[in-house]
Amino acid sequence: MPTPAALAHAEDLAAFVAASPSSYHAAAEVARRLEAVGFTRLDETEAWPDQAGGRFVVVRDGAAIAWVVPEGAAATTGVHVFGAHTDSPGFKLKPQPTTGSHGWLQAGVEVYGGPLLNSWLDRELTLAGRVVLDDGTQALASTGPLLRLPQLAIHLDRGVNDGLTLDKQRHTQPVWGLGEPQSADLLAAVAVSAGVDAARIRGYDLVTADTARGAVFGHDDAFFAAGRLDDLASVHAGVVALAQHTASERIAMLAVFDHEELGSSTRSGAAGPFLAEMLERVWLGLGADREQQLRALASSWCVSSDVGHSVHPNYPEKHDPVVQPLLGLGPILKINANQRYATDAPGAAAWHRWCDAAGVRSQEFVSNNAVPCGSTIGPITATRLGIRTVDVGIPILSMHSARELAGVDDLDALSRVAGAFFAA
Repeated sequence: MPTPAALAHAEDLAAFVAASPSSYHAAAEVARRLEAVGFTRLDETEAWPDQAGGRFVVVRDGAAIAWVVPEGAAATTGVHVFGAHTDSPGFKLKPQPTTGSHGWLQAGVEVYGGPLLNSWLDRELTLAGRVVLDDGTQALASTGPLLRLPQLAIHLDRGVNDGLTLDKQRHTQPVWGLGEPQSADLLAAVAVSAGVDAARIRGYDLVTADTARGAVFGHDDAFFAAGRLDDLASVHAGVVALAQHTASERIAMLAVFDHEELGSSTRSGAAGPFLAEMLERVWLGLGADREQQLRALASSWCVSSDVGHSVHPNYPEKHDPVVQPLLGLGPILKINANQRYATDAPGAAAWHRWCDAAGVRSQEFVSNNAVPCGSTIGPITATRLGIRTVDVGIPILSMHSARELAGVDDLDALSRVAGAFFAA
């Protein structure tokens, strides 16, 4: 049975997920939590203070980077980066979004990333993200329960249990009301939630999110289910660890990026310049020249944390026949011979040291040779910066579902290892 600390961590994660229906909300929640414990919010357009002894956070769109600099930091002080991502698969609102037919109001949406489409059926969804006004100001919006993708009744599709096929255009446009599209405005509901005038909205990045709150359940409270655990579970683990971090010889940094589900190639994604620019400004604030920055980078580490697959009891043939991580048995070390994950032997050894320091046991993850795996921000970060990188995470079921399943103990354990990593 989970410890009281693990259960408290799960409840706090439920609150974090509820506050983060979009990547923009997640980045804002990271900054809010860290500012509440003494971090200073910095603006990229302004001059920054001296870095030694500081605790700072920067938000760029749906991404955030925060760091703690030791009092005695010098120009060659290395950094320990705990990386994760803020976005999750789902649906994004299209232009001219108020649609409908046959007396129903519907929302025009586009598939974002690779969601498990059928998992989004028959759930109350919020529309959340950011809106930009005519003067360039931005506001966060979250409508609360507003939309739903109703499934066709079995009486009208007798073969549905033999195979459900959803057309990504025809079958994924959610309903949000009754009436004619010309007499309604979906953005008006968004504007109310953002506290702005709908007539002033000139741009928006809005996605769907499941509104059901995360919950602990199962025998001995072993399970935790929520939307967007991929990858808010890692973001939350890093935030909790950094908020509790006091001092170490290296700079402790949390870097959470947007658009991982799309390949990360954006200004706020891991393949963009955000992390490199923040590191350069930190080291410049410590008086580092280019050579000293490279020396500091050479002594640095990145832990790329994202979810991985637990062995599934109903589909064991999809997993490696020997390496089978399971919920509740600890975080996972992700390994791939083709470098879809960045872990190598030094990285594996370092990960086990940090787990030992945290008193946490770890599992390994490797894919079945016949079932190719995905990738993470790890190889991207290692390639862009040349930083030593190890890929880790927690095992889950129902990855890319609207509601995913994790182990309560694993969530807390990942945060504890993140804390040991920051302290190393």
